[in-house]
Amino acid sequence: MTNPSDAAHPIGYRIADEGTQPDFLYPPYASTVKRSPSQALVRLPWSLSEVTGPLFGFDLIMANDFDLTKQHAGAPIGERIIVSGRVLDANARPVANTLVEIWQANAAGRYPHPRDNHDAPTDPNFTGCGRTLTDAEGRYRFVTIRPGEYPWRNHYNAWRPAHIHFSLFGPAIATRLVTQMYFPGDPLLDYDPMYTSIPDERARRRLVSTFDWETTIPEQALGYRFDIVLRGRDETPMESDR
Repeated sequence: MTNPSDAAHPIGYRIADEGTQPDFLYPPYASTVKRSPSQALVRLPWSLSEVTGPLFGFDLIMANDFDLTKQHAGAPIGERIIVSGRVLDANARPVANTLVEIWQANAAGRYPHPRDNHDAPTDPNFTGCGRTLTDAEGRYRFVTIRPGEYPWRNHYNAWRPAHIHFSLFGPAIATRLVTQMYFPGDPLLDYDPMYTSIPDERARRRLVSTFDWETTIPEQALGYRFDIVLRGRDETPMESDR
C-alpha cells in the first residue's frame, strides 16, 4: 500500500527485460499497424486514489462463476478441463484477493458475439466467461472446456491457436493486466503473430500452460497449470503491460 505522503510521486516498477514483452507495433499482427502509438508514450505518475480502490470482485462473484460448465441448464459440448495456478509478484510471493477473469471460444472455436461470423456452431450452454478471486496463497481455479482453434483473417490461412484470455485486476482499474494462455504442443503457435510478437523465446513459453496430473479429475477433466507473474524477470507477457 502506498503511503499518503507518497501520493504525488510516481510508483516505480522494474522495467521488464528487453524482448520479454510484445512491441506495440508488430506488422505481422495486422491490427497493430493501425492502433500502435506513433509517438513516444508520456508516463503519468499515479496518485494514491488511482492505485487504491475500488476493490473488485467481492460483491460480483456468483457461486458458479468459476465453473463455466455449470452456468446454464445443460452441459456444454467439449472436453472438460481444469485450469488453475497462482498469481505471484516479482519476488514469487502470492498475490491474494486478485480478481481473475477469463473469456474464451467454445469447443468449435466460436464466440457468442454478434461479430463472430465463423462458420462453426454456437453452444447455448456455454457463454465462455468466468471469474474468481485468488485465495491467501494466490491460487485460482476454473472449470471449463478446451477452446477450439478458429480462423481470424489476419493473413492468408490464419488460425488462432487454442487459447484462454485472462484479465487480472489489482486494487484499482489502473492496475488491470491482460494476457493469454495457450496449450502445450499446439502446432499453431509457431504461426501465430500474437504469440511470436514476443521476441524472447523463454518469455513466450511463459504463456503456455503445463499439463497438471495433480489437478486432473479421474474420468472427468484434464488439468492444466498456468502461473501468472505480475512483475520482475519472470513476468508473464501482457497485452496491456506498458
